[in-house]
Amino acid sequence: MRILVTGGAGFIGSHYVRTLLGGGYPGYEDADVTVLDALTYAGNLANLAPVLASPRLRFVRGDIADAALAGSLVPGHDAVINFAAETHVDRSITGAAPFVASNVAGVQVLLQACLEAGVGPVVQVSTDEVYGSVASGSWTEQAPVEPNSPYAAAKAGGDLIARAYARTHGVDVRITRCCNNYGPYQHPEKVVPLFVTNLLDRRCVPLYGDGSNVRGWIHVDDHCRGIQLVLERGAGGQIYHINGDAELTNSELTAALLECCGADWDMVARVPDRKGHDGRYSLDDHRLRALGYAPRIPFRRGLEATVRWYQANRAWWEPLKQPGPGAAASPAVPAGTGRAP
Repeated sequence: MRILVTGGAGFIGSHYVRTLLGGGYPGYEDADVTVLDALTYAGNLANLAPVLASPRLRFVRGDIADAALAGSLVPGHDAVINFAAETHVDRSITGAAPFVASNVAGVQVLLQACLEAGVGPVVQVSTDEVYGSVASGSWTEQAPVEPNSPYAAAKAGGDLIARAYARTHGVDVRITRCCNNYGPYQHPEKVVPLFVTNLLDRRCVPLYGDGSNVRGWIHVDDHCRGIQLVLERGAGGQIYHINGDAELTNSELTAALLECCGADWDMVARVPDRKGHDGRYSLDDHRLRALGYAPRIPFRRGLEATVRWYQANRAWWEPLKQPGPGAAASPAVPAGTGRAP
């Protein structure tokens, strides 16, 4: 078995690769893995450090939107999992072009290479954000896509390209859509590592608006197990939701992070709300649960373990703490105010 993992040096992709090469997926203990990653700011070879010496891993630096590269790389693989994407909503608001290039055009180039090489299944890893916002209830896989951010619109575009290749050309494409992820090796521009690393550095954490926006949360390990299940047992042309065990307002998430880090609310800086900020996401994942899926890592236990990982791995995240979205709202704590570990 040879699996091509695009975006395999990013947060979720690298977790999948580390788990696969570590024997974490029964029946795939001998699988060979090719990682294709452009190593943008979010792709980091340090994420693959525990497995870089594996004889079953081949790393290729490159862009999935490079048709010549994709055409030469895809043949010979038995499956493809596409994690490659621009993912940060704030970055998409200030500049959408890279999101369209990676999340739409890149998907088309990759699927064309799979079509020409006769390679499948292909798992297109996507997000609940493509649906927009839901006031009550939960989205099923039949819900219409109504994205509100450039990031979400680009992911929806890639999903529609995948659907078209499945319907028009018969490519075995399976789409997964997941709620918010957390866990080790997540870039510190994302909310959980941003808050944790800020608190470790005695810096305030920025909370958007009134903190009432609701998100589902899943540990990255549960997400990757869901993706593996779709690879093994999913059906071509189908969409599968992958959900966790927690649905929290941003204020509730902030409270949990402050408690895990031993900090108080005076470490929180209220900042103006994000443009077009969706109110609530919620996924119905009965289709995947019918295949045997269930999250294994309770939110609180997973969050505490994640905080401990960032406490123990400053050498990994400190080089990534560059000025960016939210940085101006995260000032150092003045002497004598607040508490942080």
